[in-house]
Amino acid sequence: QVQLEESGGGSVQAGGSLRLSCAASGNTYSRMCMGWFRQVPGKEREGIASIYHYGGTSYADSVKGRFTISQDNARNTMYLQMNSLNADDTAMYYCAAADTSLSWEGICTRDDGRYYSWGQGTQVTVSS
Repeated sequence: QVQLEESGGGSVQAGGSLRLSCAASGNTYSRMCMGWFRQVPGKEREGIASIYHYGGTSYADSVKGRFTISQDNARNTMYLQMNSLNADDTAMYYCAAADTSLSWEGICTRDDGRYYSWGQGTQVTVSS
């Protein structure tokens, strides 16, 4: 069983930066793929970035070039560095994990329906 805990959310002005962290514990096999997702009330959850245990990453177009996903496997922690934030980035941010079956050619899917371990979320609010 995998447990995930996000931290680092908060309020920031447009153009600012935040770094989210996701501390993971439990079965390493069940967190070979990890991802960051976000959701605004009334809208579908969006998969914004994913990372494979061996380093392959993918990004949604909405965050590409502004956000960077990374991980420290020794610390069992995943990060999301968010730069050039704007009001559209306001959302609850979640980290999620799943096994290697979600990967293809070293890249993990960002399809939230495929992930089965989730954190509680951390709120990010960007004011203009």
